[in-house]
Amino acid sequence: MKINNILTISLALALTYSCAKNPFTGKNTLALVPNTEILPSAFQQYSQFLSENKVIQGTAEAKKVELVGKKIKEAAEKWLNAHGQSGYLSDYQWEYKLVESKEVNAWCMPGGKIVVYSGILPITKDEAGLATVLGHEVSHALANHGQQRMSAGLLQQLGATGVAVAVGSKSKMTQDIALTAYGVTTQYGGMLPFSRSHESEADKIGLTLMAIAGYNPSEAITFWERMSANSGGKAPMEFLSTHPSDETRIAQLKALLPEAKAEAAKFGVFFK
Repeated sequence: MKINNILTISLALALTYSCAKNPFTGKNTLALVPNTEILPSAFQQYSQFLSENKVIQGTAEAKKVELVGKKIKEAAEKWLNAHGQSGYLSDYQWEYKLVESKEVNAWCMPGGKIVVYSGILPITKDEAGLATVLGHEVSHALANHGQQRMSAGLLQQLGATGVAVAVGSKSKMTQDIALTAYGVTTQYGGMLPFSRSHESEADKIGLTLMAIAGYNPSEAITFWERMSANSGGKAPMEFLSTHPSDETRIAQLKALLPEAKAEAAKFGVFFK
Protein backbone atom coordinates (compact mmCIF):
# COMPACT_ATOMS: atom_id res chain seq x y z
CA MET A 1 0.00 0.00 0.00
CA LYS A 2 1.34 3.45 -0.94
CA ILE A 3 2.38 5.77 1.89
CA ASN A 4 -0.06 8.50 0.82
CA ASN A 5 -2.90 5.93 0.93
CA ILE A 6 -1.84 4.98 4.44
CA LEU A 7 -1.90 8.67 5.43
CA THR A 8 -5.40 9.04 3.97
CA ILE A 9 -6.67 6.02 5.89
CA SER A 10 -4.98 7.22 9.09
CA LEU A 11 -6.61 10.63 8.67
CA ALA A 12 -10.03 9.08 8.15
CA LEU A 13 -9.64 6.91 11.25
CA ALA A 14 -8.50 9.90 13.31
CA LEU A 15 -11.56 11.89 12.26
CA THR A 16 -13.89 8.95 12.93
CA TYR A 17 -12.68 8.04 16.41
CA SER A 18 -11.44 11.37 17.75
CA CYS A 19 -14.60 13.46 17.89
CA ALA A 20 -16.60 14.57 20.93
CA LYS A 21 -20.05 16.15 21.10
CA ASN A 22 -20.09 19.52 22.80
CA PRO A 23 -23.24 20.33 24.82
CA PHE A 24 -23.08 24.06 24.08
CA THR A 25 -22.80 23.76 20.30
CA GLY A 26 -24.46 20.37 19.79
CA LYS A 27 -21.70 19.55 17.31
CA ASN A 28 -19.24 16.71 17.07
CA THR A 29 -15.88 18.41 17.36
CA LEU A 30 -12.27 17.41 16.81
CA ALA A 31 -10.63 16.03 19.93
CA LEU A 32 -7.32 14.54 18.78
CA VAL A 33 -5.63 15.93 21.90
CA PRO A 34 -7.38 14.86 25.15
CA ASN A 35 -8.18 17.32 27.94
CA THR A 36 -6.09 15.18 30.29
CA GLU A 37 -3.11 16.57 28.38
CA ILE A 38 -4.43 20.04 27.59
CA LEU A 39 -5.66 21.19 31.01
CA PRO A 40 -2.53 20.53 33.12
CA SER A 41 -0.45 22.32 30.51
CA ALA A 42 -2.91 25.25 30.35
CA PHE A 43 -2.94 25.61 34.15
CA GLN A 44 0.86 25.62 34.26
CA GLN A 45 1.12 28.21 31.48
CA TYR A 46 -1.47 30.39 33.22
CA SER A 47 0.47 30.31 36.51
CA GLN A 48 3.66 31.17 34.67
CA PHE A 49 1.99 34.08 32.88
CA LEU A 50 0.70 35.51 36.16
CA SER A 51 4.14 35.23 37.74
CA GLU A 52 5.65 37.22 34.86
CA ASN A 53 3.05 40.00 34.71
CA LYS A 54 1.56 42.53 37.11
CA VAL A 55 -1.70 41.19 38.51
CA ILE A 56 -3.98 43.90 39.89
CA GLN A 57 -5.57 42.82 43.16
CA GLY A 58 -7.92 44.35 45.69
CA THR A 59 -9.10 47.27 43.54
CA ALA A 60 -12.71 47.94 42.58
CA GLU A 61 -11.89 46.94 38.99
CA ALA A 62 -10.26 43.66 40.03
CA LYS A 63 -13.22 42.81 42.25
CA LYS A 64 -15.61 43.60 39.39
CA VAL A 65 -13.75 41.18 37.10
CA GLU A 66 -14.09 38.44 39.73
CA LEU A 67 -17.77 39.25 40.38
CA VAL A 68 -18.81 39.25 36.74
CA GLY A 69 -16.69 36.17 36.02
CA LYS A 70 -18.39 34.32 38.87
CA LYS A 71 -21.84 35.25 37.52
CA ILE A 72 -20.94 34.01 34.04
CA LYS A 73 -19.62 30.74 35.50
CA GLU A 74 -22.81 30.27 37.52
CA ALA A 75 -24.88 30.94 34.38
CA ALA A 76 -22.96 28.22 32.56
CA GLU A 77 -23.57 25.83 35.45
CA LYS A 78 -27.31 26.60 35.43
CA TRP A 79 -27.51 25.95 31.70
CA LEU A 80 -25.57 22.68 31.97
CA ASN A 81 -27.63 21.45 34.91
CA ALA A 82 -30.83 22.18 33.01
CA HIS A 83 -29.52 20.11 30.09
CA GLY A 84 -28.42 17.13 32.16
CA GLN A 85 -24.71 17.97 31.94
CA SER A 86 -23.95 18.75 35.59
CA GLY A 87 -20.54 17.05 35.49
CA TYR A 88 -19.25 18.85 32.42
CA LEU A 89 -17.23 21.42 34.39
CA SER A 90 -15.74 18.98 36.91
CA ASP A 91 -12.19 19.42 35.56
CA TYR A 92 -12.42 23.22 35.28
CA GLN A 93 -10.54 25.37 37.77
CA TRP A 94 -12.05 28.83 37.45
CA GLU A 95 -9.82 31.84 38.03
CA TYR A 96 -10.29 35.48 37.00
CA LYS A 97 -7.37 37.92 37.04
CA LEU A 98 -7.05 41.55 36.02
CA VAL A 99 -3.58 42.19 34.56
CA GLU A 100 -1.99 45.59 33.97
CA SER A 101 -1.53 46.13 30.24
CA LYS A 102 -2.42 48.74 27.64
CA GLU A 103 -3.55 45.94 25.34
CA VAL A 104 -7.28 45.98 24.60
CA ASN A 105 -7.85 42.29 25.13
CA ALA A 106 -8.93 39.42 27.37
CA TRP A 107 -8.54 35.67 27.10
CA CYS A 108 -9.57 32.39 28.68
CA MET A 109 -7.38 29.31 28.61
CA PRO A 110 -8.83 25.78 28.54
CA GLY A 111 -10.23 24.86 31.92
CA GLY A 112 -11.47 28.33 32.90
CA LYS A 113 -8.28 30.34 33.46
CA ILE A 114 -9.20 33.92 32.59
CA VAL A 115 -7.19 37.12 32.14
CA VAL A 116 -8.61 40.59 31.50
CA TYR A 117 -6.15 43.30 30.50
CA SER A 118 -6.70 46.67 32.14
CA GLY A 119 -6.53 48.31 28.70
CA ILE A 120 -9.97 47.01 27.80
CA LEU A 121 -11.75 48.45 30.85
CA PRO A 122 -12.30 51.94 29.35
CA ILE A 123 -14.24 50.20 26.57
CA THR A 124 -16.18 47.72 28.71
CA LYS A 125 -17.14 50.67 30.97
CA ASP A 126 -19.59 48.76 33.17
CA GLU A 127 -20.54 45.26 34.31
CA ALA A 128 -22.62 44.59 31.19
CA GLY A 129 -19.68 45.44 28.93
CA LEU A 130 -17.41 43.25 31.02
CA ALA A 131 -20.01 40.45 30.91
CA THR A 132 -19.92 40.65 27.12
CA VAL A 133 -16.16 40.14 27.14
CA LEU A 134 -16.08 37.45 29.82
CA GLY A 135 -19.09 35.63 28.37
CA HIS A 136 -17.28 35.45 25.04
CA GLU A 137 -13.95 34.34 26.46
CA VAL A 138 -15.43 31.77 28.83
CA SER A 139 -17.39 30.36 25.89
CA HIS A 140 -14.17 29.54 24.06
CA ALA A 141 -13.25 27.27 26.95
CA LEU A 142 -16.76 25.81 27.27
CA ALA A 143 -16.86 24.98 23.56
CA ASN A 144 -13.37 23.41 23.72
CA HIS A 145 -12.09 25.69 20.98
CA GLY A 146 -8.51 25.35 22.19
CA GLN A 147 -8.71 21.58 21.83
CA GLN A 148 -10.21 21.93 18.36
CA ARG A 149 -7.51 24.35 17.17
CA MET A 150 -4.78 22.02 18.41
CA SER A 151 -6.46 19.09 16.67
CA ALA A 152 -6.85 21.07 13.43
CA GLY A 153 -3.19 22.03 13.61
CA LEU A 154 -2.22 18.36 13.88
CA LEU A 155 -4.37 17.52 10.85
CA GLN A 156 -2.78 20.37 8.90
CA GLN A 157 0.67 19.00 9.72
CA LEU A 158 -0.40 15.49 8.71
CA GLY A 159 -1.72 16.85 5.42
CA ALA A 160 1.55 18.65 4.75
CA THR A 161 3.38 15.37 5.33
CA GLY A 162 1.07 13.70 2.81
CA VAL A 163 1.78 16.41 0.23
CA ALA A 164 5.52 16.09 0.82
CA VAL A 165 5.34 12.32 0.33
CA ALA A 166 3.17 12.65 -2.80
CA VAL A 167 5.63 15.00 -4.55
CA GLY A 168 8.77 13.50 -3.05
CA SER A 169 10.06 12.25 -6.39
CA LYS A 170 9.54 15.60 -8.12
CA SER A 171 12.00 18.47 -8.45
CA LYS A 172 12.64 20.73 -5.46
CA MET A 173 10.84 23.59 -7.20
CA THR A 174 7.76 21.41 -7.70
CA GLN A 175 7.91 20.33 -4.06
CA ASP A 176 8.19 23.95 -2.88
CA ILE A 177 5.27 25.07 -5.07
CA ALA A 178 3.07 22.19 -3.89
CA LEU A 179 3.79 22.80 -0.20
CA THR A 180 3.30 26.57 -0.56
CA ALA A 181 -0.01 26.05 -2.35
CA TYR A 182 -1.10 23.60 0.36
CA GLY A 183 -0.13 26.06 3.11
CA VAL A 184 -1.97 28.99 1.53
CA THR A 185 -5.06 26.91 0.75
CA THR A 186 -5.36 25.37 4.22
CA GLN A 187 -4.63 28.68 5.97
CA TYR A 188 -7.09 30.90 4.10
CA GLY A 189 -9.55 28.22 3.07
CA GLY A 190 -9.48 26.22 6.28
CA MET A 191 -7.74 27.49 9.41
CA LEU A 192 -8.84 31.14 9.29
CA PRO A 193 -12.53 30.37 8.52
CA PHE A 194 -12.32 27.70 11.24
CA SER A 195 -11.10 30.34 13.71
CA ARG A 196 -13.77 32.84 12.64
CA SER A 197 -16.46 30.21 13.17
CA HIS A 198 -15.14 29.73 16.72
CA GLU A 199 -15.43 33.45 17.35
CA SER A 200 -19.03 33.44 16.17
CA GLU A 201 -19.82 30.40 18.33
CA ALA A 202 -18.29 32.12 21.36
CA ASP A 203 -20.35 35.24 20.64
CA LYS A 204 -23.55 33.18 20.51
CA ILE A 205 -22.87 31.17 23.67
CA GLY A 206 -21.56 34.23 25.50
CA LEU A 207 -24.64 36.26 24.63
CA THR A 208 -26.83 33.57 26.19
CA LEU A 209 -24.66 33.26 29.28
CA MET A 210 -24.61 37.00 29.98
CA ALA A 211 -28.41 37.05 29.62
CA ILE A 212 -28.86 34.14 32.05
CA ALA A 213 -26.47 35.95 34.40
CA GLY A 214 -28.86 38.93 34.40
CA TYR A 215 -27.08 41.26 31.96
CA ASN A 216 -29.15 42.66 29.10
CA PRO A 217 -27.69 41.03 25.96
CA SER A 218 -28.50 44.19 23.98
CA GLU A 219 -25.53 45.76 25.80
CA ALA A 220 -23.27 43.44 23.79
CA ILE A 221 -24.14 45.44 20.68
CA THR A 222 -23.20 48.69 22.41
CA PHE A 223 -19.91 47.20 23.57
CA TRP A 224 -18.91 46.02 20.10
CA GLU A 225 -19.84 49.39 18.64
CA ARG A 226 -17.38 50.94 21.10
CA MET A 227 -14.77 48.33 20.13
CA SER A 228 -15.28 49.15 16.48
CA ALA A 229 -14.86 52.86 17.15
CA ASN A 230 -11.71 52.14 19.14
CA SER A 231 -10.11 50.18 16.30
CA GLY A 232 -10.47 53.17 13.99
CA GLY A 233 -10.98 50.96 10.96
CA LYS A 234 -7.51 49.43 11.27
CA ALA A 235 -8.67 45.81 11.42
CA PRO A 236 -7.54 43.53 8.55
CA MET A 237 -9.98 42.38 5.89
CA GLU A 238 -12.21 39.63 7.26
CA PHE A 239 -10.92 36.80 5.05
CA LEU A 240 -7.36 37.54 6.27
CA SER A 241 -8.38 37.60 9.93
CA THR A 242 -8.95 35.08 12.70
CA HIS A 243 -11.99 37.15 13.76
CA PRO A 244 -15.17 38.28 12.00
CA SER A 245 -15.25 41.94 11.07
CA ASP A 246 -16.91 44.25 13.59
CA GLU A 247 -19.78 44.80 11.15
CA THR A 248 -20.34 41.06 10.73
CA ARG A 249 -20.12 40.45 14.45
CA ILE A 250 -22.61 43.20 15.34
CA ALA A 251 -25.08 42.00 12.69
CA GLN A 252 -24.84 38.43 13.97
CA LEU A 253 -25.35 39.51 17.57
CA LYS A 254 -28.42 41.56 16.68
CA ALA A 255 -29.92 38.51 14.99
CA LEU A 256 -29.18 36.38 18.06
CA LEU A 257 -30.76 38.72 20.63
CA PRO A 258 -34.27 37.17 20.56
CA GLU A 259 -32.84 33.69 21.08
CA ALA A 260 -30.61 34.79 23.97
CA LYS A 261 -33.52 36.57 25.69
CA ALA A 262 -35.80 33.58 25.20
CA GLU A 263 -33.18 31.26 26.71
CA ALA A 264 -32.73 33.57 29.72
CA ALA A 265 -36.50 33.61 30.25
CA LYS A 266 -36.36 29.84 30.85
CA PHE A 267 -34.29 30.67 33.94
CA GLY A 268 -36.59 33.42 35.16
CA VAL A 269 -34.59 36.32 33.69
CA PHE A 270 -36.62 38.63 31.45
CA PHE A 271 -35.71 41.52 29.14
CA LYS A 272 -37.83 43.71 26.91
